[in-house]
Amino acid sequence: MKHYKHLFFDLDHTLWDFETNSEATLREMFDSYQLERFFDDYNDFHARYEVHNLFLWAQYRKNKVTKKTLNLQRFHLPFSEVGFDDIMVAQQFANDYLNISATKTLLFPNTLDVLEILKSKYQLHIITNGFKEVQNKKLENSGLRQFFTNIFISELIGVQKPDKYFFDYSVKSSHANPKECLVIGDSLEADIKGARKAGIDQVFFNSKGLEHNEEITYEINNLQELLTFL
Repeated sequence: MKHYKHLFFDLDHTLWDFETNSEATLREMFDSYQLERFFDDYNDFHARYEVHNLFLWAQYRKNKVTKKTLNLQRFHLPFSEVGFDDIMVAQQFANDYLNISATKTLLFPNTLDVLEILKSKYQLHIITNGFKEVQNKKLENSGLRQFFTNIFISELIGVQKPDKYFFDYSVKSSHANPKECLVIGDSLEADIKGARKAGIDQVFFNSKGLEHNEEITYEINNLQELLTFL
């Protein structure tokens, strides 16, 4: 059994239940902005939003669009598709989404209990591509901040996962050796491949049972499974 000293956790989709929290936020805002005037229903809005959001995040990770463009256009584009081409409203909607979503606190099952146990044996760190102002609020509001020594946010480092520099920087800043580190995340691309390129062992948090052919150090479906080998 390998001896780890530092555990690097992704935040969204790994500890903080992004999909559920985001869904709750968007449903609230769909009603408060009375978007039923333009879309068939919430599902119509969300389907259109998801297409643009996924594409823009992929572009953002490749440095092809800015944070500002991503945050605005993921809402402005679906609004425009249904004839609601008001960029000022889209900008306010985008701002409200970031502010409201950060107040949501639902975590994946067993998150706090597992972190409480792991904190007594390891140094814990966050590694995230999310926006700095939102991620810090999520950590505070959900009670996660107390567990982590360092919070590494791509926006502040200057590169995003899976860039090797992101992982090298995080490890060096933690005064760690890559062989003493373990990355836990839900993304095969950003977390698993990125960690592998940096010579760091990985845990794929596969909560959806995704089929894949990647070579991974460990794979789990529930965070509590971490305790079987850590």
